[in-house]
Amino acid sequence: MPSSVDRLSPTRVKLTVEVSFDDLKPSMDKAYREIAKSVNIPGFRKGKVPPLVIDQRFGRFTIIQEAFNDALPKFYSDAIDENSLNPLAQPEVEVTKLEDGELIEFTAEVDVRPDFDLPDFATLSATVDAIEVTDEQIDAQLNGLRQRFGSKTVVERPAASGDLVTIDLAASKDGEELPDATAEGMEYEIGSTGMLDGLDEAVTGLSVGESADFVSTLVGGPQKGEQADIHVTVTQVQEQELPELDDEFAQMASEFDTLDELRASLVERLTNAGRLDQAAKARDAVLEGLIEQLDIALPENVVATEVEARKTSIQSQLDGAGIDLDDYLAETGEAEDADSFWADVEKRSADAMKAQLVLDKTAEEAGVTVEQNDLTQHIFRKAQEEGTAPQQILAHIQEHPHHIDEYMLEIRRGKALATIVEAATVTDSNGDVVEIVRIQPDGSLADPAAADADADEAAE
Repeated sequence: MPSSVDRLSPTRVKLTVEVSFDDLKPSMDKAYREIAKSVNIPGFRKGKVPPLVIDQRFGRFTIIQEAFNDALPKFYSDAIDENSLNPLAQPEVEVTKLEDGELIEFTAEVDVRPDFDLPDFATLSATVDAIEVTDEQIDAQLNGLRQRFGSKTVVERPAASGDLVTIDLAASKDGEELPDATAEGMEYEIGSTGMLDGLDEAVTGLSVGESADFVSTLVGGPQKGEQADIHVTVTQVQEQELPELDDEFAQMASEFDTLDELRASLVERLTNAGRLDQAAKARDAVLEGLIEQLDIALPENVVATEVEARKTSIQSQLDGAGIDLDDYLAETGEAEDADSFWADVEKRSADAMKAQLVLDKTAEEAGVTVEQNDLTQHIFRKAQEEGTAPQQILAHIQEHPHHIDEYMLEIRRGKALATIVEAATVTDSNGDVVEIVRIQPDGSLADPAAADADADEAAE
């Protein structure tokens, strides 16, 4: 099946393909069979109508067109493979020549992955925050355990530090109530901070049914960052009885015999979480640095389609939440104005496409493969992230088989990124090397010898 390629631009080509009628014959036979089964023509049994009669009744061109449409995906795919092209969108197909019984010629214009060279990944570098496990973090973890194993008792006395109070909050500005800054039945531990400045002082000493007024800066909603008048009412006071931090508590709240062992376990857990955070940030930083140094031409049509899809999705989410874009930006500070926000969406869309091109080419050159075990682990991780059962993910795949291809592509790109990051030099803010290859899925560090063996196996 002869084919040729004309490069219209760095990201678009025109394929010209010649198809002989010998290659088209299986689809022609299929078209005749399908039509013969579906029509009733006097003098012929259903399904036994000769091709000549079908040509006379429906027209020879109709049969050729149906056969060509049936066979086109394979002809196009074979031509793509023959010319080593990587299409990024659906082609625009046109039949340019039809010689009945001889050949059909068609052209297909399509956006393709541009040619570019990947750098030596060993030249890449990134810096991430150093892991720091503080006493405050450990204490917060221990306090969480104490509250879980503690008890609460409703009391008839003024609220004091450490009590759990149920409160109603109402905010107003210039005498006008702010509906978005109003809440009822909110539980709050006096002394925990993290909410409105001045709230601890306002509720301390209040009994059930009593109120207080104070001025504070709003921390959320459309008026975030603005000062407002706050009216707080206490509706319940609970005294918390927390267990003492000792070995007995450690035995009750964990599998450890001593408080020191429990603290060491919490340090290890937070350290592991820190490593996972380092690995995630390293992946982002290395990939971002890589795509910034590559000058890759992007297909305008494909980028425009992606940008429009993102804009539609964002606008749909805002509409569904009943939030105006300007209000959203004022609350989050994500951008100065709508124009800046949409410009950032366009840039992120272009960067995402560039990243996909880089990862796909890396996977291709590194010979990255996806095994059944990779897919199984991916499904389990996805189920955990979504808070659902793996069986539900599998059932969804059975209903929508094309999602398997999406998962496989996602896995392949993830493995390609891992190849890039493991070759790069990653250091923390203290200047220490972060050995990404040794970080396990739970955040622990693999034995150096085992990590080297895994790296060698991946390289092979």
